[in-house]
Amino acid sequence: MKVKPLADRVLVEVLEAEAKTKGGIILPDTAKEEKTEGKVIAIGAGKTLESGKVQAIEVKKGDRVLFGKYSGDDILIDSVKHKILKESEILAVYETEK
Repeated sequence: MKVKPLADRVLVEVLEAEAKTKGGIILPDTAKEEKTEGKVIAIGAGKTLESGKVQAIEVKKGDRVLFGKYSGDDILIDSVKHKILKESEILAVYETEK
């Protein structure tokens, strides 16, 4: 199934929480915190300004991003957890080393 976000919305696949701590303790599902990072899957066209111009979205498909714990709306696509976020709800983008 394909989902195309509208306007300044971004579709993000939520990355899975770690099942094991750094010390090697395996965590049950009930103890895992919801992950607040993900991978951008699709983006909308951008936000329409009062002047009528469209402001392009800064993130791009494939970017790894951080978002707030309660940001966006949760959806399931092919049994995989995703979020639809406004661009303003994205807190940061991981930069790649060059």
